[in-house]
Amino acid sequence: MAKATKSIVKSSTAKPVSHILITQPKPESEKSPYFELEKKYQVELDFHPFIRVEGLSAKEFRKQKIDLSEYTGVILLSRNAVDHFFRICEEMKFKVSQDMRYFCITEAVALYLQKFILYRKRKVFFSADGSPEGLMDVLAKYQDKEKFIMPVSDNTKNDLSPLLHKGKYTFVEAVLYRTVANDIKTLMKKHYDLIVFFSPFSIDALLENDPQFRQNGTLFGAFGNTTCKAVEDAGLKLQIKAPAPNAPSMVAALEKYLQSAQ
Repeated sequence: MAKATKSIVKSSTAKPVSHILITQPKPESEKSPYFELEKKYQVELDFHPFIRVEGLSAKEFRKQKIDLSEYTGVILLSRNAVDHFFRICEEMKFKVSQDMRYFCITEAVALYLQKFILYRKRKVFFSADGSPEGLMDVLAKYQDKEKFIMPVSDNTKNDLSPLLHKGKYTFVEAVLYRTVANDIKTLMKKHYDLIVFFSPFSIDALLENDPQFRQNGTLFGAFGNTTCKAVEDAGLKLQIKAPAPNAPSMVAALEKYLQSAQ
């Protein structure tokens, strides 16, 4: 997740789109705002993750020499982080304390915790705007009270760790899962007007599958500073950035773009 950008797209440059690729799994709920967007603007959405996550084993985790009992707060940047934190605790036969506090990047991640814990507001917190800076505002109240553990993937690319280091927080990154590229060669033979990315690893996957990839007029959207930077560092043009002050989610950013392109 990332700090809100100043703008999403200039309406004068907005290009009409009809076929959009979302590089995430298809939502399970029929009430997903993506489907509402699809109907409202008569666009076709395809969902296909460019990456998949594989959990590290307890044996691999032990090599990091992290004592789970030392930590009183967990920082969670994604649902994957939630899944693999509780998975590794179970594999390690570690019982999570009832007093553990959870600090989540978004409300959606916070609500996802209900799969694993009894949800109580006094121990679950989240960023008001879904940005790392918003989460830092929450963490500031507990800087001297908590010792934090943050589940991450191998070769983690996140916006929060630099802020925690700068603020001299007591925290550790616990590598609990790895990110692996999916085979997308057949998928990329299709034509998409717009491709939306949510992880810098998805950019890596794109270029890994096709090192000679050329954008050729395809529009790109990205969520989060690290993802936006990955697009631009790859020499690709980025038209839609989120979160933004008036579009905290990618759905909202997409709607702003589709409105401007009409």
